[in-house]
Amino acid sequence: MITTDLFADAALPLKPRDERLCEGAVVLRAFALEHDAALLQAIHDITAQAPFRHLLTPGGLRMSVAMTNAGALGWVSDRRGYRYARRDPQSGEPWPSMPAVFLQLATAAAARAGFADFMPDACLVNRYEVGTRLSLHQDRDEHDYAHPIVSVSLGVPAVFLFGGLQRTDLTQHVPLAHGDVVVWGGPARQHYHGVAPIKLAHHPLLGDIRINLTFRRAG
Repeated sequence: MITTDLFADAALPLKPRDERLCEGAVVLRAFALEHDAALLQAIHDITAQAPFRHLLTPGGLRMSVAMTNAGALGWVSDRRGYRYARRDPQSGEPWPSMPAVFLQLATAAAARAGFADFMPDACLVNRYEVGTRLSLHQDRDEHDYAHPIVSVSLGVPAVFLFGGLQRTDLTQHVPLAHGDVVVWGGPARQHYHGVAPIKLAHHPLLGDIRINLTFRRAG
């Protein structure tokens, strides 16, 4: 059973291993590591209800990252554009509920990064395979940019690309390992970010796969 104080000790000021990328953005090293089994079980339960799928961009291109959602809102993309929806367009059913371990992780990570009272209503569950990448972009489909983004890495390593407010700004290359969490908000909320192509590697729990959980307040 997941208790309400699962991450209570983690929701404290930054620790020595945490790394600031800029004002409003921080990497919380191994923040989710202790609870990876519960997170992976929750992902299994979510994808049993709402399987991974490759969405289409508004221009008709197939996204290389496979994804699904949990929470009151889910991010979708098709010829009509990028948006949040309350129902899975494939099944017509509401998205799977936000697991308790997800909610507690996201709120505790945000609090440790300096964003108190974060309450996500959407979790994008992304699956990266070898060679999969995510180009630089801004998260602009949310209703209120006052809330941070919380991003959790599970599985094989990745290189997180974190830029500035302009696409041409200098981009930091940040190695991420299983259990690392990145939080950005406030003055960094609209910074460009992405993921470099995933390299061949092996993780004992996920094989050659990387899973990313991205928590947002969308409504």
